[in-house]
Amino acid sequence: MRKALITGINGQDGSYLAELLLEKGYEVCGILKRNSVAENQTARLDNIFNQLNLEYADMTDMASLIRVLQLFKPDEVYNLAAQSHVRISFDQPIYTTNVVALGTLNLLEAVRLTNKDTRVYQASSSEMFGNSFDGDGYQRETTPLKPVSPYGCAKVYAYNISCNYRNSYDMYISNGILFNHESPRRGTNFVTNKVVKEAVKIKYGLTDKLMLGNLDATRDWGHAKDYVRAMVMILEQDKPDDFVCATGISHSVRELCDYTFSRLDLDYKDYVGVDKRFYRAEELVHLKGDSSKLKSIGFEVDYTFETMLDEMIDYWEIIYR
Repeated sequence: MRKALITGINGQDGSYLAELLLEKGYEVCGILKRNSVAENQTARLDNIFNQLNLEYADMTDMASLIRVLQLFKPDEVYNLAAQSHVRISFDQPIYTTNVVALGTLNLLEAVRLTNKDTRVYQASSSEMFGNSFDGDGYQRETTPLKPVSPYGCAKVYAYNISCNYRNSYDMYISNGILFNHESPRRGTNFVTNKVVKEAVKIKYGLTDKLMLGNLDATRDWGHAKDYVRAMVMILEQDKPDDFVCATGISHSVRELCDYTFSRLDLDYKDYVGVDKRFYRAEELVHLKGDSSKLKSIGFEVDYTFETMLDEMIDYWEIIYR
């Protein structure tokens, strides 16, 4: 039985990945960062909690990572842990960098010291591109990296140090450059689930206004379930490599609002306002990924933008109806 270790297992991606790996017959261990609200920490894992090995560790504490690696002896490591909210990274740039950049270095060094034959998946991000894109409007593996947020900068370091360890120490480390991916498990401080949750609350008279930032920013939104399949596929390849994972279709925040409110028989213009506090210090205007390389190894998405939002709307309607 193969063993997989997931950092950030209690997040959106980590929980879906854990479910998928269990379905594939893996033994799964997850790293938790201790917090004071223990009853909410593993809420996304409730349906599989008893099938998991969970250990406390911290990305900023390499000794704790070594302890877990020596204890569990994984064949694969999926590094999904992060302070992943881009807007908040402007408020907490040092913490974000410590966890995302130096945390990745700690993990890679811990793997190198304990078993350098372990396969490592590094969760890279479309935020690394910033406002850089190719002449056709797409971002791909060869597009220059020009991040415009502390989070994006930290992810560029993590990406580069992963490539460096792969080349310098002959380690199996692959980067999945994932574009925005959502689900009902997405935190409600992220714009997609914020819009959907508040729109449903408006529908049922629980609130009457939704304030957002830049409505014209465009993103390439996919579903987290599709993208965790890509993670596993990437580590199944004979040789390590880097892959963009995206749908190839971008939508604006305005389109997100329009579809969601229309689905609830509402007009978003009656309820959505703009608050400059939600703008980033430096805006990322456009993201649209080219997944041709990933598709060449067999990847296809199951969800569209619309079916993803439908699932999220249905989830919140069950709660608030």
